[in-house]
Formats: sequence, C-alpha cells, structure tokens
Amino acid sequence: MKKALAVSALIVSSLLSAQEKPKLVVGIVVDQMKMEYLYRFSNDFSENGFKRLMKEGYTFHNTHYNYMPTYTAPGHASIYTGTTPAVHGIVGNEWFNKATGKEMYCTDDETVSTIGDDSKKEGKMSPKNLQSSTITDELKLSTNFKGKVIGISIKDRGAILPAGHFADWAFWYSKTGAFISSTYYGEKLPDWATQFNSEKHYLKYVNKGWDLLKPKETYNESLTDNNPYEGKLYKKAPFMPYNLQDMYDANDAGILRSTPFGNNLLADFAKKAIESENLGKDNITDFLAVSFSSTDYIGHVLGPRSIELQDTYLRLDETIADFLTYLDKTVGKGNYLVFLTADHAGAENVTYLKDNKYKVDNINYKNIQKELKEFSETTFGENLVSDYSNYNVFFDKVKVKAKGLNLQEVKQTFKDYLHKQDYIKRVYTEEEITNGNPSDYYLDFITKGYDPTQNGELIMIFKPGYVEYSSTGTTHGSPYSYDTHVPLIFFGWNIKKGQTHDRKEITQIAPTVTQMLKITMPNSSDGKVLLEVLNSK
Repeated sequence: MKKALAVSALIVSSLLSAQEKPKLVVGIVVDQMKMEYLYRFSNDFSENGFKRLMKEGYTFHNTHYNYMPTYTAPGHASIYTGTTPAVHGIVGNEWFNKATGKEMYCTDDETVSTIGDDSKKEGKMSPKNLQSSTITDELKLSTNFKGKVIGISIKDRGAILPAGHFADWAFWYSKTGAFISSTYYGEKLPDWATQFNSEKHYLKYVNKGWDLLKPKETYNESLTDNNPYEGKLYKKAPFMPYNLQDMYDANDAGILRSTPFGNNLLADFAKKAIESENLGKDNITDFLAVSFSSTDYIGHVLGPRSIELQDTYLRLDETIADFLTYLDKTVGKGNYLVFLTADHAGAENVTYLKDNKYKVDNINYKNIQKELKEFSETTFGENLVSDYSNYNVFFDKVKVKAKGLNLQEVKQTFKDYLHKQDYIKRVYTEEEITNGNPSDYYLDFITKGYDPTQNGELIMIFKPGYVEYSSTGTTHGSPYSYDTHVPLIFFGWNIKKGQTHDRKEITQIAPTVTQMLKITMPNSSDGKVLLEVLNSK
C-alpha cells in the first residue's frame, strides 16, 4: 500500500512539475510597430486580437530601445539576446566591413547553400555573425536539445536571429513565393514545408487583390488616400484598391511582402509548422519565433499615416486573433506563453511635418557621401573617407598614414565640419564612444550600439525630426522616442492581466523569459528583468 502511495505521489509530483513551464513559447515581433498604433487604431480593432492581448495579458506601455541604430536586425538580435549591438555584434542590417572594404549583410554566410528553391542568394544565410546566445539557444541547451526551436519570417534576418545558433529550423520568404532555408539547418526542407510551398498559397492572396477591409469612413485616423506623403507601390499610384495580379505579373511573388497578406501567409505557415512539428504537444517547452515583416515594407513606402498602413494593422489584428484561437485549440489555453513587441518604431514623414510648419528636413545619404568627399579633397587634397553608412564615417587609415597626417586631427577636422551642418545634433569620435560618459544621454545610446571592431571612426546623430530618407514614406534608426518606443505585451501561461507605464528597456525581455522558463540567461544579458510579469504568477 505504501509503495502504491509513493508511486502515486511521484506521478502527481511529476505532473505538477510539468505544469511549471509552458508547453510552447511564441515570440511575436511586428516590424516597425509604434506603440501609438495600439491607441490610434484601437476603436477599429476586434475584441480578440490586440485588445485580447492587452485585456487578458500584461501591457508595458513605455518600453524603449536603449541604443542606436534602431534597425531591424539589431532589434531582433537585442530582443532575443537581452543585450545591445555593442555586445551581440549585429550593428546594422548591413554595414561596412573594415577588413574587406566591402559591405556585409547581417546574416550572410557563403559557406551554406539555399534549400527550398533555386533563388541561390536569398538562402545563403545563417546566424554566424551573431556573437551572443539567445533565449532560444538557452532553451535548446537546457532541454538537451529536446525542445524544438523554429523561427519564421518574411525577412531572413527576422527568422534567423531570433531562432539563434541551435535552432531546428529558420524559414524565410523568397521572391519565388516559397519559404526557404539554408543548409545550416539541414540538407533539405522538411516534407511538410515542401508540401506547403508546392501548394502556392501566395496565389490566393495575389488573386483576390488588396482592397479596404472595412468601409472607407473607418479610416479617419489616417490621411486621405493617394496623399503626397506616400510613395508608389511597385510603380503603382498609392490608391486603393490594388490589383496584385498586375504587380505580380510585372515582378514576382516578392510583391506579397509589401501587402498585408505577407502577414497572412506567414501565419498560415506558422500553423503548418506547429501542426507538423508537434510544437507544444509534450511537456518539454518548444519555442516558435514569428516576425511579421509586411508592416515595415508598407511603412517605408507609404508612411505611418497612410490608409494602407492602417488597413494593414486592422488585418494583422484579425490575423493575430485567429492565431490565438488556433493556439487555444491546438496547445490549450494556459499552456502557451506569448510575448509581442517590435524591432523598432518609425518616424513621421518629414514632408508632412514640414508642411505643418515644423522646421525639419529629409537628408539624402548620397549627398552626405558626396559632401564628405568634397570636404576631404578640399581640406587634405585627397578623399580620406572609405565609407559613409548607418551614420558612421569610416576613414582610410592607409591613406591618412601615407600622407603623414595625424588621424586624431583628421577626425577632429571632420567633426568640426559636420557640426556646422543644419541637420547635425552631435558627432562623436570612436575614443569618445569607447570612453563613454553616462551623463551624456545621446552618447549612451551610441555606446550601446557601437562595436569598435565593426563601426566607424565617427558617428553622427541628426537633430530630432530630421530623417535620412526620401520625401515619401518613412524610416527609422535614430535614438529618438519615435524610433525607440515600441509595444510590449505578455500573454498566456502564468500571466495575470495588468499594465504599467514605468519605463522599460527591450533588453529586459530575454532575461525575463528565461527566468520564467527556469533556464540559463543568454550569455551576454545583464540580467535586468520585468518583475511585473515574474511576480504575476
């Protein structure tokens, strides 16, 4: 009898232990999402998407990126590593490589090959340039590689960096309409992914076209359609509805990226991955990293106050509502943990601000390159600038030495010149950055985003409102709140509803999730956690 009771107690103990962790973690990143969109579009959202997350989950209203540059690749890397580009090494989407004198892409890897279709370059990708471990890496290690990790996105970097170094798979969208991967993860796609691609799901979205989801009067939070602050979508005037078939015929399946249906297709693929890989089906925690990228493509081309962007968020709201319902049914309410955030936010369109009497301007980076070259030739008799990109100025140190010049004096001369430009707020040398100054608000942002082995000898910050972009659409990259302020919501397993307006930093997500899972923190995380959700159990 005693033996039977002991066995029963052991079984109960085991079951209770199994319930201490979620069966599935779903990390959702929405590309270029401002926190403000959750407020501005709220009246038009359904009750089961963003509103459900906020009403039933815990909302951090005041979460920010704590470094510059606020770009897609550094954002995804920082969310999942719990540290900043200065440490994890992803200092941009692409950047000038000092060693080769050429531009490099954040996830480029010439040692691997594409699998999934014949678009060779689109698949030669891996996480090899990511220097820190991720939440997902630590989950793989803590479960002796039994917990599954899959990353999916329209963008390669949105899938690869969150999935980490040890992922079972990362999948991203190709211009052929297929989700592809690389030989870093396996020699061929799983059969279910091959089957999904063969069914050409993207065509159903191309065929139906893009019209407004709701009556036009619903979109009173946006400017009028076809306004002067919108760019052209694949050479088509920015006016609803869009004939996607014509765009597809003139281009390729890549056009889906710049429509809301890139998000829909991604959700379709995510469901297929959960079903086929049996994610969340046992008591070993699995992780699905999902990055919705179409919001970024549309924001860049059409801007933050376009009807198209609002329509995209109303459709994404429905997509998320459907996805949560799917998780309820397949994994079970209370068995999965979701966090939703963004990789960066985005600026207002500069022309729109100028037209409303705000003295700002858009800056063409090619003009900066040209002006730096001309200044160098006039001052030193030769162009000493190797590259200007991502607000970085790189000097040709071989030329500087050959001319018998002092590099420190060259840097100071350029710094003085740049400070005379209307658009410049601050310029810092590499010495100022590496020495640091905690009392300098702007320098602190740059220091956290600066890797001396990969960044330039000078870094500049534009004045607020000045944007390095075209006169239409929008972009991001600055240390200002319009680029740093993003949503953060935790929902599901062990999360009680609540909210806070205390300032939080994006790098707190990773250590918080690992504490929830009772696993090792990512190796470069500073360990600062979000006590509000850790104490809500």
